[in-house]
Amino acid sequence: MADDIEISFHKAIDDGKINGAVICATDADGHFVYDKALGERILLSGEKIPQRLDDVLYLASATKLIATIAALQCVEDGLLTLTGDLSSVAPDIASKHVLTGFSDDGETPLLEPPARPITLEMLLTHSSGIAYDFMIPHLAKWNQKFNHREENSRRGVEKAFCYPLAFQPGTSWMYGPGLDWAGRIVERVTGRTLGEHMQQRICNPLHITDAQFNPVTREDLRARLVDLNPQDPNALGRAVAGGNGDMNKHSQGDFGGHGLFMPAADYIKILHSLLANDGKLLKPSTVDDMFQHHLNPEATAGQQSALAGPMGIFFRVGVDPETKMGHGLGGLLTLQGVDGWYGERTLTWGGGLSLAWFIDRENDLCGIGAVQPALPDFDAEVVATLKQIFRRDVYRKRAAWREQQQEQTS
Repeated sequence: MADDIEISFHKAIDDGKINGAVICATDADGHFVYDKALGERILLSGEKIPQRLDDVLYLASATKLIATIAALQCVEDGLLTLTGDLSSVAPDIASKHVLTGFSDDGETPLLEPPARPITLEMLLTHSSGIAYDFMIPHLAKWNQKFNHREENSRRGVEKAFCYPLAFQPGTSWMYGPGLDWAGRIVERVTGRTLGEHMQQRICNPLHITDAQFNPVTREDLRARLVDLNPQDPNALGRAVAGGNGDMNKHSQGDFGGHGLFMPAADYIKILHSLLANDGKLLKPSTVDDMFQHHLNPEATAGQQSALAGPMGIFFRVGVDPETKMGHGLGGLLTLQGVDGWYGERTLTWGGGLSLAWFIDRENDLCGIGAVQPALPDFDAEVVATLKQIFRRDVYRKRAAWREQQQEQTS
């Protein structure tokens, strides 16, 4: 597959692997802008229309960056602290014990009390012990035995993620719903829903009007909703999740870890604000802190183990395993630069299996690439390859643009 965005993405469209894609990238000054809407989206009626930059996308875990910003705003407002005990605002988190396994007969969970309080920093960096149950077999077993979900039921954060901790707070790393809990804490300390807070403090300053948490009910958004089609009639975001829409199907309320829908043309405004450090969302010092490594030595060791493990290919989000990596506030953090690509302390993550974003302050570039996979035959290998082509080729296009600018001025 060619390494050029247009060539490779159009081939995948012609081969029926994806329906389309939306890609947005820019620098801090807004001089370099690369916006592409490729392919088509399918309406609920089955009609196909051209993909547009303002089509509404399911962000999945790309929601986490925005929830991180919301939580850090609460820190700036004096409502929370990054490293303080959360028990006064989240006693349901403070009371969680650590599940170390089950008794020999497999029936009785073995639990240990937490050795230290969970902090907001831990929630934002996946070092709190709150992990996705599908990542940890004994958590999945506990959930099946004690928190079984009825097929058509909907649950809020507290019920959906009521299971125990996977490890002692601050002693390891595992991807999980810490940002869902952080979102609920934002709601508790502000008295607003997470969606209301985001609209007022994040979207309004950037003139974003087209964001809504699952379920998307605004008719003007549903008319542009990519994930409302014959393969996903309930607009659950199945394609982004590789064909599975259970998280949205069973969630109730605003989930800061996965629940937001928004156009890529708006998401890039958030990435750009952080890249430019323009003070519209957070104080410059807070943004600077997002790009620092926030794991202690024990948690760092846990993250390195996870990056090298079976799920590491997902946790590295396109970064080579040889590259030094850590975790900032909002995503994976590169701790060294890569020639021709990410600079040192690039912050990056994604959403589901088909969306990728990055903020590279050293090289003054940010971007979001949202692949729209074809269902029912989701091709994970093709989608992963396309995401990596986006991540790499946008740097080449930026370099070509710079050469062109130099030629014009010489």
